[in-house]
Amino acid sequence: MLDVARMAVEAAVSAGADYADARVGTDLTESLTVRNQQMEGIDRSESTGVGVRVLVGGRWGFASTARLDEPEIARTAGLAVEIAAAARRLPGEPVTLSPVEPVVASWRSPMKEDPFTVPLEEKVALLMEATRRAQQVKGVTFAEGDLDFFRRSTWFASSEGAAIDQVVTHSGGGTEVVAIGDGDMQRRSFPNSFRGHIAAAGWEHVRTLGLIEEAERTGREAVELLAAPECPSEVTTIVLDSGQVELQIHESIGHPIELDRVLGMEEAYAGSSWLSPGDRGKVRYASPLVSITADATLPGGLGSFGYDDEGVPAQRTLIIVDGMFQNFLTDRQTAHVVGQTSNATSRADGWSHLPLIRMTNISIEPREGTLADIIGDTKDGIFMATNQSWSIDDKRINFQFGCEIAWRIQDGKLTQLYKNPNYTGITPEFWGSCDAVGGRESWTLWGTPNCGKGQPGQTARVGHGAAPARFRNVRIGVRG
Repeated sequence: MLDVARMAVEAAVSAGADYADARVGTDLTESLTVRNQQMEGIDRSESTGVGVRVLVGGRWGFASTARLDEPEIARTAGLAVEIAAAARRLPGEPVTLSPVEPVVASWRSPMKEDPFTVPLEEKVALLMEATRRAQQVKGVTFAEGDLDFFRRSTWFASSEGAAIDQVVTHSGGGTEVVAIGDGDMQRRSFPNSFRGHIAAAGWEHVRTLGLIEEAERTGREAVELLAAPECPSEVTTIVLDSGQVELQIHESIGHPIELDRVLGMEEAYAGSSWLSPGDRGKVRYASPLVSITADATLPGGLGSFGYDDEGVPAQRTLIIVDGMFQNFLTDRQTAHVVGQTSNATSRADGWSHLPLIRMTNISIEPREGTLADIIGDTKDGIFMATNQSWSIDDKRINFQFGCEIAWRIQDGKLTQLYKNPNYTGITPEFWGSCDAVGGRESWTLWGTPNCGKGQPGQTARVGHGAAPARFRNVRIGVRG
């Protein structure tokens, strides 16, 4: 496959490209869903093709094909060059790429048990038993169990001399239990919402999730929420579990630090950012307790890899240090604009798409204590868990997020259960109010498998390391 990638690059250069790279890719996916001990769906798909990206006179051209014979590759490379040549009439500054040392390398994500060789019967049996146990709880309307597996094999070559092959494997799953009664519907998810917890690992990760063991508790909480009062409206202290901190990081930190948004390159579809290019080292983003990193080298992260889709080595970048904003996420094109080199965040949703700036593993650095310690240190407030909804403006500054469940905190203890909790805030003010972040023992490297961006739209799998955290003077219980 590397020979195919090199062939595409050579064809593009022969057709007139000033720069060319090619990604041959194979994507293998498998998804299983069981609802109420009935198979809802088993989907398995595989696709292979090559995408050719070129620069001609400082303008991009891109074309892709699922046919890997030599005449088709030459035609596709020539088409990419034609598109780039036609784009030279467009306004704006020509593209200049920041330098990167071309490498010849191989990389594989860690995996102990190949999820694609685990018998289908074993996977189905796991989901059947998890939904059966949840349905044993009186009042449960339906219980769903999900498993998702993904493998991407990529062969990358560039006209600068790079030749890289790598394979990433992602595995995970979760359960969702719904109770309906008296004109109300309540949901509880485990171990997180939106199909659970996915990691860069094999079947061994699924074994650790406890989907069967936690099914009855998940069902009980869904039923209990039907009788719970609505979350009150007030300004108070809130404690968020690590799963909700994950979503908070993703929406109000991860997206606004993407430099293509800041430069207006993504504004039409996904919005821009409240930050500006000159804010590095000058803007207080959060309280001194908050430090954020972008780290594509973390084992197990959905945002981990050996090299990005421009051949830049994975790396760890300091984004926020003790509350002060330090760095954007950059690719080779945008890094040049701000006089830097790429910090390896250029990734595409497969061989048929252009690479975009995408989050890697954007994580809050752990501080001290467990969730129990933070709650025990809180005199009065609300503890919210498990994301249910989100809304944020196109500059990623005004937001409102909803959770599945909440409890009142009184004198360091959880008391009254609440349903439909939500909170609202302004990004720098909210993060500036953070006065507690959990320690390493309460920190989880979560996966977000459904991050959308780009035109045409692309979906990325990204990671977020998060610990429970506490925020002061937050408006909760906002009604639409």
